[in-house]
Amino acid sequence: MIDPEVRVQIRRYFYAEHWKVGTIAQALGVHPDTVKRAIEVERFHRAEQLRATMLDPYLPLVRQTLETHPRLRATRLHQMLEDRGFRGDIQQVRRVVARLRPRPQEAFLRLHVFVGEQAQVDWASFGTVMVGRARRALSCFVMTLSWSRALYLEFFFDQTMENFLRGHVNAFASFHGSARILLYDNLKSAVLERRGSLIHFNPRLLELAGHYHFEPKPCQVRAGNQKGRVERAIRFVRDSYWAARTFTTLEECNRQALKWRDEVAHQRSWPDDRNRTVAEVLAEERLRLLPLPMHEFSTDRVVAVRSAKTIYVRFDGNDYSIPPEAVGRELTLAASDTEVRILDGVREIARHRRSYNRQEMVLDPEHQQALLRTKRKANESTRSGRLELVVPESAELLQRAFADGESAPHQIAHLLQLLDRYGARAMRGAVREALDRNTPRAASVEFLLRQSNRTAPLPLDLRRHPQAESVEVRPHDLETYDELAQRHDEDPEPES
Repeated sequence: MIDPEVRVQIRRYFYAEHWKVGTIAQALGVHPDTVKRAIEVERFHRAEQLRATMLDPYLPLVRQTLETHPRLRATRLHQMLEDRGFRGDIQQVRRVVARLRPRPQEAFLRLHVFVGEQAQVDWASFGTVMVGRARRALSCFVMTLSWSRALYLEFFFDQTMENFLRGHVNAFASFHGSARILLYDNLKSAVLERRGSLIHFNPRLLELAGHYHFEPKPCQVRAGNQKGRVERAIRFVRDSYWAARTFTTLEECNRQALKWRDEVAHQRSWPDDRNRTVAEVLAEERLRLLPLPMHEFSTDRVVAVRSAKTIYVRFDGNDYSIPPEAVGRELTLAASDTEVRILDGVREIARHRRSYNRQEMVLDPEHQQALLRTKRKANESTRSGRLELVVPESAELLQRAFADGESAPHQIAHLLQLLDRYGARAMRGAVREALDRNTPRAASVEFLLRQSNRTAPLPLDLRRHPQAESVEVRPHDLETYDELAQRHDEDPEPES
């Protein structure tokens, strides 16, 4: 029930101001169904005004037949009516049968479980969110302990098997133990196939069950009531936590979710005894849970990868760098929810943060530097590569000179001579000036170097006189020359 003042406000916003139901609910902080009830639900559920049809005389027969045989198909009823003179279409019969077929209400017994005996697991979808350029489906993993009604929730960007297992591991760590039986519906992460009573579980789920010693148990087909406690927990998450919640990152969303669980969900009254809270009952149930193993179950996704040409391998729509020497090898990629590790055999060769964007290149600068060092050695092994490495502007000059009909080897040899004579700094300035003047040739570069007085002393070439390289030259003491000059000044001038 809502206060009369709120009901009056709702009706005024709807009938006088013509606000929409969702706008009113958000403004007043109430549920949209509350708004609909306040503005009279019959406005949205008008009683059907049935027109007279050729099927009206046969309605008592249809109703009586369905009461006796509630599962009789509409096609058979149509044949029965045709035998009695009905000439209408079968679609008319189907619409009437859908309205008149009795639907018996199934009764259920209240679930009774022992302490620490059972937990119920399910996924819940919460729409999509944008992560950079990628639109990711946001899902919530929920596990509920059936006896205490304590819950664990964690949001993920998808419902992959790895995240399904990761949700289990984190839930067990949060509860400090595992229930003996875990109940699932027929999602593919749990049940691959079932034929009657024969069930094929997902092998990875069986590995998890063997590690934590619990028994996986599926619900019957179309029997969602068997895991009603986790269904109610999901509805509680939607209404109490998710409604009007804002966050910027997945980490922040999960941080707020666990805070809400501890401060709100676990502080509510326990349904079996209103004098106790769920948190108090959880403390008692923890003593009966199966103890955790010494090591956590590995939930990393492991795939084989290989890079044919570049220093990147692709995973989940993004590229992750590897060392240059690993290009072309068969590698193993192990991805957690936060990291991507790349292994060469058992040796880890790269580790990156995991990206949930699309078409992002996650680069380790050391991998790029190693590639540049390799390329630099290769470039230095050729004459043009050495020239381009020291004077990058020379690449454009050589390309334009070749287009003008100049010999590329002759131009390269000439430029290398100028480089040895004048140095890289003077050469770069002269090459840029030659390009600006539209005279892309080595002769123009040499002219500009001489014109701007950038000449340097010619290097001494001793290749034809190798014995000269071992000659030791001892410079004279300059004081000797000072003594000679002083002695010359003291000599008397000759007489005339």
